[in-house]
Amino acid sequence: MTSSDAAPERILDAATRLFAALGYDGTSTRMIAEAAGLNVATVAYHVGGKRDLYLAVMERAHEVERAVLEDAVAQIGTEPEELLEVVDRYIDFCVEHPEVPALWMHRWLSDAADVAHLEVQFVRPLLDMVASAARKVVPDNVDVEYVVWTVVWCTHGFGSGGTMDADGLRHGLEDPREVARFRAHLRRLVSNAIGLPSGRNA
Repeated sequence: MTSSDAAPERILDAATRLFAALGYDGTSTRMIAEAAGLNVATVAYHVGGKRDLYLAVMERAHEVERAVLEDAVAQIGTEPEELLEVVDRYIDFCVEHPEVPALWMHRWLSDAADVAHLEVQFVRPLLDMVASAARKVVPDNVDVEYVVWTVVWCTHGFGSGGTMDADGLRHGLEDPREVARFRAHLRRLVSNAIGLPSGRNA
């Protein structure tokens, strides 16, 4: 691969880091160019303007997330506790790709407000896919969509804020011990929401 071929990937990687850390509104094309070790003209040549780059970053993040969730949903059989495996896979995904929940957290706090279609294009299809699979194995009185949203809200919030220890230090997705606590808590929460008997959510 030539340096020219590698440039778009370098730009996307740099943009992803900055958009995840600072949000779309807090990131400039110049900052992305500097982080990628390129000049602004080279960035524009390869990927266009900041909006184009943001759309490419969000699409790439979506494709990675979609692949994980499609595989997780495909493993759901006939037992409701199998949904807990989807919860685990989603937590694992966020641990491995903390930039993805960070990108969406910025957006849900009114970042990139002028880019209006991403929820319909990326969020809704994944929500519908997981909810549709879940409805096949949980009681009719369960608000499945809210259960799925609860997993998303909790995991993204944990990734963004973590927990605080007695010394005021935050622990989140980078801390395996805290992730294990969070995982156990979220599994119990989902188990209660979908009506699993006590003892089947371990």
